[in-house]
Amino acid sequence: MKITDTSVKRPVFAIVINLLLLTFGLVAFTMLPLREYPDIETPIVNISTEYTGASAEIIETKITQIIENRISGIEGIKSINSSSRNGRSNITIEFDINRDIDAASNDVRERVARALDSLPDQVRPPEVSKSNSDESPIAWFVLNSETMDSLQLSDYAQRFIVDRLAVVDGVSNVRIGGERQYAMKIWLNRQAMAARGITSSDIENTLRTENVELPAGEIESIDRDFTVRTARSYKDQRDFKNLVIKRGDEGYLVRLGEVADVHLEAADDESL
Repeated sequence: MKITDTSVKRPVFAIVINLLLLTFGLVAFTMLPLREYPDIETPIVNISTEYTGASAEIIETKITQIIENRISGIEGIKSINSSSRNGRSNITIEFDINRDIDAASNDVRERVARALDSLPDQVRPPEVSKSNSDESPIAWFVLNSETMDSLQLSDYAQRFIVDRLAVVDGVSNVRIGGERQYAMKIWLNRQAMAARGITSSDIENTLRTENVELPAGEIESIDRDFTVRTARSYKDQRDFKNLVIKRGDEGYLVRLGEVADVHLEAADDESL
């Protein structure tokens, strides 16, 4: 009866207490998180590996299986799911719920680093990332144009839109759905190559040695320092066509445009 007696004897005090409880309740209500699912952090680690030009079968045998064999002995693994497609391997590792995600990702990175020597030389280093079940796009913006195609729209979004959205307060990540990037593609002509005694290795080696931009040092003076930059000679489709592949004994030059078709196209023809 002490509570009721206090309320009867001191009504002002009782009203103040009720108002405080009501205020705290309203404040707590506004701070309640809004979630679709319970706050359960499932430790998931993703491994993404890119091998440009390789078929799905090569990706499976030369990359996916090798990495799976290396990571299979990590403590606390619940399941491993993998997919191999042309040019890319994706492996998703789900750990037990009580496994620390940071420790698990570190173990995965260590095992993947050990597997690098067993992967082909042209493979890009595997990317290991932690996955969060709550990370999903909350807003999509659609770009339409009557004058630009999908390649031009992707380039415009990358140069003018992504960076501006990324600096907005509260934005974690900005990505372009269906992005198509420019790439200089070279389609070899076997008959023309055979007639001139040129192999695909000759073209590949020439591209690796000629299409580079190397540091050229610095020029120092009393007042200012200058960085010397050696610009690449090959910037567009015409420049690549004029790339010299072979120099004959009689002084004639075999250029890339004579043995191949050079086009500036989308890097991935399979996505729209």
